[in-house]
Amino acid sequence: MIELVGVEKNLGGQQVLRGVDLSIPAGKLTTIIGRSGSGKSVLLKHMIGLMQPDRGEVRIDGTDIAHMKGQALNEVRKKFAMLFQSAALFDSMTVFDNVAFPLREKLRLKGETVARRVEEKLEQVGLKGMGHKFPAELSGGMRKRAGLARALVMEPEIILFDEPTTGLDPLMAKSIHDLILDMQRQFGFTAVMVSHEIPEIFGISDYVAMLKDGRIAEMATSSEFVKTTDEEIREFIFVAGTVMAKGLPTASL
Repeated sequence: MIELVGVEKNLGGQQVLRGVDLSIPAGKLTTIIGRSGSGKSVLLKHMIGLMQPDRGEVRIDGTDIAHMKGQALNEVRKKFAMLFQSAALFDSMTVFDNVAFPLREKLRLKGETVARRVEEKLEQVGLKGMGHKFPAELSGGMRKRAGLARALVMEPEIILFDEPTTGLDPLMAKSIHDLILDMQRQFGFTAVMVSHEIPEIFGISDYVAMLKDGRIAEMATSSEFVKTTDEEIREFIFVAGTVMAKGLPTASL
């Protein structure tokens, strides 16, 4: 579904990506881990065409979008939705209107068609009857759920999750992870998630990839990844798990 070949990116004189080779399986949930500042979010932005590589290819269903622009890129982006750390909701709109926004703006849908699809997605993410509220009236976890509903409403083939549980307590983070897994299994979209939530992500991910020194150091199924013999990766998993268990900020990683 998504393939990066030799992707390099320099930002402000810093070589963030140094030749990333990564294949994301279709219909599966793949999580990318790594130290803070290692370029995980930069990698996601390349997948959706928000950034273009200095070198290399970014293939979506076999089509290289690395230097694609304009309408051609927009056509490819129709396959995607993205859930940002903050959920990126419009504060001046109700939850209903936030979720309805892409249906109205991109598909030009109206009336009952919009209402039916929005209410359906709100119910699926556990926000039934909450459409009249504004983002400021929601808890952090509820805002994430609203953001997920907006991502799902366009029925995308691919959803990118950029640290979707940032700022949530452990129980709420688990509920969001469980919801993402449930939605992915139910609708079968390809999911790519950036996360610091170790070891929790091994319980929900089909595959895990680690970005280290600008390259993919290892990628494997969750069950195989935790058996890695790479001492640096084993240490990272142990330290990251300890940090999360103690409730310390992920910037400590």
